[in-house]
Amino acid sequence: MTLPYTRGEARDWAREHLHGVANTLIASYTNDLRDINEAAIRHDVRLEIEHGFMGFLTASETALTPQEYVRFVETAADEAAGRAMVIHHASFDSLDDNIEMARRAADAGAQLALLSYPPTFYPRSEADIEVFTRTFCDAVDMAVMLFPVPLWGFERIHPASLSIELMERLVDTCPNVVAIKAEGGHPAIGGFVEAWERLGDRVVVSEPIESVAMALAQLVPLQFSGTSNQEYYGDVIPRMFDLIRHDKHAEAMSLYWQIHPARKANAKVTTLGGMNTVHRMAWKYQAWLSGYNGGPLRAPTGRVHYDQMSMLRQALVSTGLPVTADCDDAFFEGRNPA
Repeated sequence: MTLPYTRGEARDWAREHLHGVANTLIASYTNDLRDINEAAIRHDVRLEIEHGFMGFLTASETALTPQEYVRFVETAADEAAGRAMVIHHASFDSLDDNIEMARRAADAGAQLALLSYPPTFYPRSEADIEVFTRTFCDAVDMAVMLFPVPLWGFERIHPASLSIELMERLVDTCPNVVAIKAEGGHPAIGGFVEAWERLGDRVVVSEPIESVAMALAQLVPLQFSGTSNQEYYGDVIPRMFDLIRHDKHAEAMSLYWQIHPARKANAKVTTLGGMNTVHRMAWKYQAWLSGYNGGPLRAPTGRVHYDQMSMLRQALVSTGLPVTADCDDAFFEGRNPA
């Protein structure tokens, strides 16, 4: 497919189209784990749209082969049919792999790339981070969202993961840098505030963590929040964001506190401490509770145990939101077994 913008138009495109809440879509597999499950992926895309998400990250960190990942993006983009944005997850094993896969993802229908850094990338200086990031941005035509977050371990170089000076240089010189997923220094909000103050007039600055974003959006004109595991709460986060955009702050805060028990359960289960990664299996179980496909994931993956599932389920039940009545063992088969 052809991108709907040129490199020079990318920021105007992003300012116009990055509005609302973007979720994370985790690929579903056949039950023997030998292939992706396209029917299940389409099921989830339809529910993403029904729940009001403006787009979703096609997560690449679940042992997908490159060919499977491209099919995943193609399937999701085909089912979305322009009703939701497909965000490419540039999280592959090397810089060269990331460049190749971003080009292939753009051809498959993705319109924005979230740039991650390989687990074996160990920069010795900020210059190393800058070279990696700039080389990627210069090599692809797709719009790019920078991603400062403690996952990378860059805090030994700068406490904000990517310093504001580094991001400013990249914004100055890479016209396809269009957004910042501002989690530098998380859980503190200093990284978001600094990015908003210094760069918010030039690129879209996102706060992806709903507990923070839905409060900040009442103080600053936040236009975009993404990407994270917001599907745990069904359609609540897009609804809350829409209420805030229409200055219905009291109604939004009523929803905010309604889901707080589930929010606390989420924080206990989905953080993997010293592994510095995301618990995709727990995210997929959370989504299954709200009607998404669920189903098995390939190793290596985090494990979600009975006590964790029970806590996530009961916390969601306590909010009064819809929760599947299916038994937890059905999660491992999925709603569209193949």
